[in-house]
Amino acid sequence: MIYLFINKSSNNGKAAQAQSELEKLFNNEQLNVIDVTSVQNAAEKCSNLNAEDKIIIAGGDGTLSRFVNDIYELHLKNEIYLYTCGTGNDFLNDVKEKCEIKNGLIPLNQFIESLPVVTVNDKKHYFINGIGYGIDGYCCEEGDKLRAVSDKPVNYAEIAIKGMLGKFKPCGGTVTVDGVTTRYKKIWLAPTMIGRYFGGGMKITPDQDRLNKEHVVSNCVFHDSGMLKTLIVFPSIFKGEHVSHKDIIEIKTGHEVTVEFDKPCALQIDGETYSNITRYSVSYK
Repeated sequence: MIYLFINKSSNNGKAAQAQSELEKLFNNEQLNVIDVTSVQNAAEKCSNLNAEDKIIIAGGDGTLSRFVNDIYELHLKNEIYLYTCGTGNDFLNDVKEKCEIKNGLIPLNQFIESLPVVTVNDKKHYFINGIGYGIDGYCCEEGDKLRAVSDKPVNYAEIAIKGMLGKFKPCGGTVTVDGVTTRYKKIWLAPTMIGRYFGGGMKITPDQDRLNKEHVVSNCVFHDSGMLKTLIVFPSIFKGEHVSHKDIIEIKTGHEVTVEFDKPCALQIDGETYSNITRYSVSYK
C-alpha cells in the first residue's frame, strides 16, 4: 500500500491537483490518502506499516518538516518520497542534483536518516533546511500577518527591502560555534543551515553539504554593515555570491551552534515562524 500524506491547503489548492496526478500515476496500486491537517501526529499512521508499504508526502517544505518531526524517531525503513506542491521548495533546490527524481517523486530516505536538532524555548525540533534568525525571521513574521488578512501571494522581497530601509532594527549579539564565541555589534542575519537554501531560493550557505559525513552545519552571520551596503549585498545571496564580502559575511561550520541576540527577534524553522526569540541552539552529532 502507498500512504499519501497530503496538505490539502498547500499552495492555494494545488495539492488537490497533486493528488489527482498521483492517483493516475499509481492507478494499479492501493492509495491511502491522509490529510495532514486532520491528524495530530503522522507517527500514529506510520508505526505499524508493512515492510513493502511506501510513503509519499505531498506539499512544500513546511509539510515535509512537520512530517519528519513526527516520524523521525520511528527510524522507518520504508521507502519515503516527496512530491512537491507547496510554495516553499528550498529542500528541492538543494537535493535535486543529489538524487534521481522520477515522475516528480524525490526519494527522501538518505536525506532524513540523520538530521540536526534546534532548541528554541526549551523545545526541540529537527530541521530539513535551516534556522532563519534576524531579518529572515522578520520577513516570515510579516508574511504571516499578510496571509492572515489576504489571499494574495506574499512578496517577501518587498518585505525584506522595507525591513532594510528601517522597519527591521538589527541588534547586537553573540554566535558560539563549537565553544568559540564571537561578538557582533549589529546582526542582520544569523541562520544555521543543514542545506544551502532558505527564504525561497536564497543560497545562504553555498558550501554546505547536507550529506556530509562529519555531521556539521553552517552558520552565516551578515553583520556590521550600514543600510546602503546591506541593500547592495543582500540580493547577491540568491546566487551565493555574498560570501565574497568577507568584511560583513562570516560563515563557520561546526557541530554545536548557539546564537543569542540582545533583544527579541522573530525566528523561523523551515518556514515556521516563532516570535520574540532571544536565543536558539543547534546540535548535530
